[in-house]
Amino acid sequence: MGARTYDITTRALVMGVLNRTPDSFYAPAATFALDALLERADRLVAEGADLLDVGGVKAGPGDEVGEAEELERVVPVVSELRRRFDIPISVDTWRASVAAASFDEGAQVGNDISGFADPQYLPVAARAGATVIATHIRLRPRVADPTPYYDDVTRTVRDFLVDRRRQAIDAGIEERRIVLDAGLDLGKTAAHSLQLLRDSAELAELGSPLLLSASNKTFLGDLFDLPVSDRRSPSLAAMAVGIGAGCRIVRVHDVAGSVRVRDALARVLEEA
Repeated sequence: MGARTYDITTRALVMGVLNRTPDSFYAPAATFALDALLERADRLVAEGADLLDVGGVKAGPGDEVGEAEELERVVPVVSELRRRFDIPISVDTWRASVAAASFDEGAQVGNDISGFADPQYLPVAARAGATVIATHIRLRPRVADPTPYYDDVTRTVRDFLVDRRRQAIDAGIEERRIVLDAGLDLGKTAAHSLQLLRDSAELAELGSPLLLSASNKTFLGDLFDLPVSDRRSPSLAAMAVGIGAGCRIVRVHDVAGSVRVRDALARVLEEA
């Protein structure tokens, strides 16, 4: 990521979530104000975040957010985070223009949940020397997908991710800068997401770093009948399962708890 190289043989990286959105599924609008978001960023870094992920538009359906509005929400944050911290900054966007502006301000990672739907996304990332995250989604961001169906969800996701990795390589991105994400909750039922979590080892065998984004997700709420505010424990448990199966980046809201679990698992994996 950028000029940094990480050994993720046994130690996962903890990615702290920073949502500059008024309608996030998790703590809506809590960090929409710039001061509140930067205060949260300070706390996440102090708690041990290895990198920060900044997003200005939620993945699910909601009010339209235009390009100019997303740029205004995200780019000043990226600039300020780069000024404050010496850790990689990821931009959570599916727009190439937002990614390009963020890379210009020092972001080193493009986290695209659309699976590179914007044809300019990968060329922009390649020119910037950025790391990219290829995420499986059945339809596209901001579109409801109430009845997703798969003959074999893990095989479908695996094939999709292999294809997107090939697209990234063909666009000039080094293979070591490509991360894969199964996209839990993105066009999946709770059963689909749970199956993908269980099959993390199969996806990790593809050879690229595997990112797990399970924190406070809907599938955990459905499985355990819990509101978002009560999903901390199952989120940490899902993360532990994922790391044990080969996930090496975990995108989380609870950085402090995740760091403790990650470090305990790293000790076990080191001595295995």
